[in-house]
Amino acid sequence: MISILFGGAVAMVLTLLGTRYAIRWLAKHGYGQEIRDDGLKSHQVKRGTPTMGGTVFIAATIVGYFAAKLFTMTPPSASAVLVLFLFAGMGAVGFLDDFIKIFRQRSLGLRSKAKLAGQTIVAVIFAVLALQFPDERGQRPASPFISFIRDIGWLELPVILVIIWILLLIAGMSNGVNLADGLDGLATGASMMVFGAYTLICIWQFGQSCQTAPGTKCYEVRDPHDLAVVAACLTGALFGFLWWNASPAKIFMGDTGSLSLGGALAGMAVMTRTELLVLLLGGLFVVITASVILQVGYFKITKQATGVGKRLFLIAPLHHHFEMLGWEQVNVVIRFWIIQGLFVVIGLGVFYAEWVTG
Repeated sequence: MISILFGGAVAMVLTLLGTRYAIRWLAKHGYGQEIRDDGLKSHQVKRGTPTMGGTVFIAATIVGYFAAKLFTMTPPSASAVLVLFLFAGMGAVGFLDDFIKIFRQRSLGLRSKAKLAGQTIVAVIFAVLALQFPDERGQRPASPFISFIRDIGWLELPVILVIIWILLLIAGMSNGVNLADGLDGLATGASMMVFGAYTLICIWQFGQSCQTAPGTKCYEVRDPHDLAVVAACLTGALFGFLWWNASPAKIFMGDTGSLSLGGALAGMAVMTRTELLVLLLGGLFVVITASVILQVGYFKITKQATGVGKRLFLIAPLHHHFEMLGWEQVNVVIRFWIIQGLFVVIGLGVFYAEWVTG
């Protein structure tokens, strides 16, 4: 438990202090956010706000984890290192996207195909490696089964389909967080809640691990304690970043941050055998992604049927729809945080109920 608390505290302090200096450095070198001219007019005031803040909490999370390992003199586990690899790898793709936006002074960075290719390469490497590294019990970081709260015994997949499934999960979560990152503090606060939930889940799985407490209700997760350290570091780092990212934001996480957080969410889900549960724990990201899919789909269907495309929402993603209705940005963020908090509470309730009922 001490390593969980220590790692989270180190990550929080590093982000809280480091982001302040990052704001100054980024502003000095002109690394500011570009805003689409056809976007919401109220967002034009954000033009030039320092971006790529995700680099700070990525670094703080990694340093926090390894500081906890040094503090307790324990070796890092394969599961934790792989999640951190996915976290940093997706962040690297986002960094390239952000850098191109700044360097070329435009609101669009990497071309969609190049961005997808980068995400795919990182995700496939993660998936392949996650199916390696068996421990003394033969337990590997990832499982060939699709999971909800545990592996679903009749949903075993061949290796190629496991890789595709993990790839889809990573792409879905990373782009979901990316879509949610449109208002000051929204994606940061929502992600912090989910990683806080995963800290609790991993601690519980460690206490009920089949390695230390075998029984009919035990969890077959390779490194639950180390995953709890990673989740705590992520939670702490985002807590520190939110100090500067809350409205009015002094810095944005950029695609560097949003893609990395989505990747880490998917990685935690794969390693803890909660791949379908993450869709509930991160329900806000699912709803926001669904709003974009529905908007595009409805527009295309109505245009094909009537010749005039119609929209379900004033604008997508969903949080901007409420801005268009006249809600203040801070009200949208707080209310969406409340919704995300309810998703987390329900997800944790479902997780615990499954254990109680067996």
